[in-house]
Amino acid sequence: MGKLRRDWIQHDCIDAVVSMQSETSPLVGARRIRYDRGMSEGSVHYTTCPLCEATCGIEIALRDGTISRVVGDRQDVFGRGFICPKGASLAQVHDDPDRLRAPLVREAGGEFREVSWEDAFAHVEARLLSAIREDRRSAAIYLGNPNVHSIAGTFLPRELIRALGTRNVFSATTVDQMPKYVACGLMYGDPYAISVPDLDRTDYLLVLGANPWASNGSLCTAPDFPGRVKQMLERGGRLVVVDPRRTRTAEHASEHIRIRPGSDAHLLLGIAHVAFRDGLVRLGPLASRVAGLEQLREQVGRFRPEVVAARTGVPAETVERLARELAETPRAVVYGRIGTQTVPFGTLAAWAVDLLNLIFGHLDVPGGAMWARPAHAPERAKKSPDPHSRGSDFKMGRWTSRVHGYPEVVGEFPVATLGDEIETPGDGQVRVLITVAGNPLLSAPNSAQLERALPSLRFMLSVDPYLNETTRHAHVILPPPSPLTRSHYDFNLAGLAVRNRAKWSPPLFAGDGPSEAEILARLALIAAGEGASADPNRVLAAIEAQMLRAAIRRHPQLHEKRPEALASALVARDPLDRYVEIMIRAGVYGDAFGEKPGGLTFERLRESPHGIDLGPLEPQLADKLRTASGCIELMSEPIRRELARLVADLAAPPAAELVLIGRRDLRSNNSWMHNVPNLMRGRPRCTLQIHPDDAVRLSILDGQPVHVKSSAGQLSVVAEICDSLMPGVVSLPHGFGHDRPGTRQRVAEAHAGANFNLLTDSTQLDPLSGNAVLNGIEVQVSPA
Repeated sequence: MGKLRRDWIQHDCIDAVVSMQSETSPLVGARRIRYDRGMSEGSVHYTTCPLCEATCGIEIALRDGTISRVVGDRQDVFGRGFICPKGASLAQVHDDPDRLRAPLVREAGGEFREVSWEDAFAHVEARLLSAIREDRRSAAIYLGNPNVHSIAGTFLPRELIRALGTRNVFSATTVDQMPKYVACGLMYGDPYAISVPDLDRTDYLLVLGANPWASNGSLCTAPDFPGRVKQMLERGGRLVVVDPRRTRTAEHASEHIRIRPGSDAHLLLGIAHVAFRDGLVRLGPLASRVAGLEQLREQVGRFRPEVVAARTGVPAETVERLARELAETPRAVVYGRIGTQTVPFGTLAAWAVDLLNLIFGHLDVPGGAMWARPAHAPERAKKSPDPHSRGSDFKMGRWTSRVHGYPEVVGEFPVATLGDEIETPGDGQVRVLITVAGNPLLSAPNSAQLERALPSLRFMLSVDPYLNETTRHAHVILPPPSPLTRSHYDFNLAGLAVRNRAKWSPPLFAGDGPSEAEILARLALIAAGEGASADPNRVLAAIEAQMLRAAIRRHPQLHEKRPEALASALVARDPLDRYVEIMIRAGVYGDAFGEKPGGLTFERLRESPHGIDLGPLEPQLADKLRTASGCIELMSEPIRRELARLVADLAAPPAAELVLIGRRDLRSNNSWMHNVPNLMRGRPRCTLQIHPDDAVRLSILDGQPVHVKSSAGQLSVVAEICDSLMPGVVSLPHGFGHDRPGTRQRVAEAHAGANFNLLTDSTQLDPLSGNAVLNGIEVQVSPA
């Protein structure tokens, strides 16, 4: 998943942008608590795996101060003992000898040397301020998706962005889920109102562009996603997978339907056509909350099954049958993910998934697509009696990028244009880059351009635990400590969970340097001109003060309270844990700081190491709608334009002989996981999978090196002949390319592989979201 947004906390909870001069709080002068709990020999601890979206509960045994065992926590109320190879390898992540323990500063000759933390911050102060003094528009920041998994990553990056005073914000979101944000923003008025399949109660799951047997769910937090689907199958349900490749998920499906890459929106609109044509639309109680239905009926009339079949490769009779199955199954749901969104019509595909759930009566009902209600979701005052007096419509393009004029979406630009912003001269040219927990040189399109652009920066700073393909270009690297040195609460992912629950876990170990929060807070103070020696607790306290004010403003039982009174009632001492406590106690299940006896408190969280089950998902569309009309808006002007473009694409010429798609593996998530020995065992994974018919036609042998060429670049990789792909499609995994000089990731270097993004074109974007096109790329393959 991509960059977190403050609104993942459900508008929700706070505007974490606070002034550096905000009032003080009791936290000023406090230092981060060092937890000694559990350091005794043979002790056992319970926490949440921080490595992917599944949030599996894990049990960690310690002996002599080191990790002796990591297994699934069978008592965890959500994960129920499930663990994947990533979580089981957490000890190797924590103990990785290549993980940086001290800051690095790059010398004039290009070599890195270790320095003290104070020297590192002083170096940042001198270099950063001189580089942005004339024009703060010359600064840019890139946020990687590990930020989603930490409390500090949820709250502190916004402070740094504000202090920098720049609009050049980039993240992994625009190579991932940005189309879903845009679709939800246009439909519901809230880009973060992402519904999830109610897996535990559905009887029919239609999956497009997702491989949950490998990912364990994406934009759908569900530990043991496969196990939950197997339970559905055991009770007589159906799993239908639409994918150009026979993935592990497809192997377990009731039916696997092959589709040409990039044509998911066409298929979904074809299904909608059948629904309208045959009178299968069932809005039910949502009928009064839907706008644009008749205009939509006219538009989908052009997506006749036989026309869609020619474009997608899915037979017309299959399109018809899918529509009938969705209409006739009382508890059914459509779920689409990254394969449907990293394509030229990504936003339209994301919109069409929600559209089908709506028109077949499967939105906001048990067994369909529903919304989570996490423990930190705010308790709000009673609604206005006028259901159509809600909010303002979702806005995009409040500002545009300098070089290509790409519109801003949820406060950021497409990462695909980062290289252009660095290389193109003129006012506002990016000359300073800060990366936080990201490796865009491997994850962003047109890697060759970024490889060329990064050395030209006046100053580059990376907050990252590794010297990797991106950070080797930095002038300063500040490494945060291991994830096991921080407390854990899932602000971001709990809002995407398939069951409501709350869980907080303390750190297992003391850090070997400043905490992640302290690093980011000190950088914000430096960028704001406060100096390298300024107390980071000023920033942390200001965030707390803002959170307390937000709680008082929003909670109907706290309107008469004073922030100081609420602060004195907090029992957590660590600054970040106090954030958790404020939002839990002012949340929908909370005790309202004593005003709701029996409500959820931080003490109860602390005493519940396996989590607290808060029950199944419940209907809550009324709480999610933020449109000015108070309705689900089906036919906003951007969607109208995209539908016209999609209609024109129905008559597009035949696809190229070969198109490239990515693929996911259970043992990987981010590129840094390629440095974990246990996760790199077995056969080489970075191969170009190709169908036997294409291999014969191109005279390619299994295991033979091949050249792969696109309009953007080329690479060499080993071919793997397999019939899991449909003819005309080849597949290569993302995140490899660990052959660049100057890195310090020995395991990854031994499994270097090829960089997928040498083949991606940074000018090929989904126009509404700015998301990069990473699937359906035209390529040529030949023997090396």
